[in-house]
Amino acid sequence: MKRITISKIVFVISLGLCNGLSAQNISIVELQPGLDYAPGVVVSLQECVDSGLVRNYSVRIARGKEQIADEKATRGNAGMWPSLDLSASYSGTNNDQNTFYRDGTDQHADPSLNSTITTGLQLSWTVFNGFSIATEYKRLKEMKWQSSIDMRIALEDYVADVAQSYYSLIRQRIRLQNLLRSVSLSGERLRIVEESYKLGAMSGLEYQQAKVDYNADTASYITQVEQVRKLEINLNSLLELDDMDRHTIPADSIIVPNSSLIREQLWNNALLNNADLLRAGSQTQVSRLALKAAQSRNYPYLKITGAYQFRDALYGDAEQYTYSHINSYGPQFGASAGINVFNGGARRVEQRTAKLSVLNAQLQEESVESSLSADMAQLWMAYQNNLHLWELEKANLDVARSNFDIALERYRLHELSGIELREAQLSLLSSEERLSTAEYNVKICEISLLQLSGDLLSAEL
Repeated sequence: MKRITISKIVFVISLGLCNGLSAQNISIVELQPGLDYAPGVVVSLQECVDSGLVRNYSVRIARGKEQIADEKATRGNAGMWPSLDLSASYSGTNNDQNTFYRDGTDQHADPSLNSTITTGLQLSWTVFNGFSIATEYKRLKEMKWQSSIDMRIALEDYVADVAQSYYSLIRQRIRLQNLLRSVSLSGERLRIVEESYKLGAMSGLEYQQAKVDYNADTASYITQVEQVRKLEINLNSLLELDDMDRHTIPADSIIVPNSSLIREQLWNNALLNNADLLRAGSQTQVSRLALKAAQSRNYPYLKITGAYQFRDALYGDAEQYTYSHINSYGPQFGASAGINVFNGGARRVEQRTAKLSVLNAQLQEESVESSLSADMAQLWMAYQNNLHLWELEKANLDVARSNFDIALERYRLHELSGIELREAQLSLLSSEERLSTAEYNVKICEISLLQLSGDLLSAEL
C-alpha cells in the first residue's frame, strides 16, 4: 500500500486547487488513515486483550495481590497448628571475693566459676479458643475469594477499556474514510466548476465557493488523521507497549453490533455472577466472621505445652578446690485453661459493633443490587434505542447516497446549484456519521451489559 506524509497530502491538495486535479488522482486507495507514519501492525481485539493482560500494570498488581491472599490462606497462618521452638542459652559468673575487716585486715579468695548451659525444644498449642481459630481460617479463605473477585474486576475493567478503545479507533477510522470520500467529492465538484469557469459557464463566485468547501473538507480530513493517531497512542498505552508511536491498525474495518442479547438472561446472570455484587456478598460474610470471632471471647480457652530440656550446671569454689557438676534432662508438659470473666465491657462493645457491621454490610449488598438493577434498566434502554437508530440510519444512508448521486448528476448538467450540491454532500456525510455513531453506541452498550452480567470475559466481542 502506498504511504505518503501529511506534507505530501497538502501538496497533492494544492495541486488539485491549482490544476483542477480530478477525483481519480485523490483516490481512497492512496490516502489511507495514518499513511504518514511507519508501517503499521494489524491486530485483532483478542490479540490486544491477550497482549495487554500480560503487560498491563493494573492487572499485574491485582494478580500479585491475589497471590498474596492465596499465600495467607493456610491453616498454619490461622493458628491451627502448634508452634515448636528450639532454644539454647549459656550463663556464667567468675567472681573475685575480697573481705575487709574492721581491724584493717583483709582476706582474698580466688575466683570461682559458675556456669549453666540450657538447651531444649518448646511446644505450645492452643487447642481451643472459642472457635476463633476456625473462624480466622474461614476469614482468610474469604479474603482469598475476595482477592480473586478483585482480580476479576481488574480483568473486566481492562477488557472493557481495551474493547472501547479498539472500537473507538475503528469508528474514527470509518469517519476518516468518510471525510476522505468527502474530499474526493469536493475535488470532483471543484474540477467541474473550474472547467465551467474557464469556459465562462460559471461565475468566479461559484469557483471560489467550491475551493472554500474543498479546503474545508481537506482540513477536516487532516484534523481527523490527528484524532485517529491519538486513539492509536491511547490503545498502545493500554497495551503497555514499549513503542507508544506504533501505528496500530484494527483487524476489523467495521463495527458489527450484537442485536441478540436477552434482558432476562443478562439479569439472571448478573444476580449470580456480577463481580461487584459478589464482592459485596463476600464482604457481608467477612463481617459475619468478625462477629463470630468477637463472640468467641465468651468461651474458655485451652492451651497445652510440652518441652524437652537439657541443663548442664557447673558450680566451683576455687578456695576449697571443690566443683559440682549437675546435669538434668527430660520432658516437660503442662496445660492451662481459662476464661475472661470481665474486661470493663469492651467485649460487649466489640460484639455490638460487629453486629452493626454485619447489618451495614447487608445494606451495602442490597444497595449494590439496587444500583445493578438501575444500571441494567438504563443500559438496556440505551441498547434498544441505539439498535432502532442503527436500523433507521442504515435506511437513511441509502437514501442519502441516492440523493447525492442524483444531485451530482444534476450538477454536472448545470441543473443544480453548488449550494444545493453541498447540502446533499453534507447530508450524506452527516448520515454516515450518524450510522457510525449508532453502531459504536450499540457496541458500547453491549460491552457494558456483558460486564454487568458477568459474561464479559467469556463473550466474543
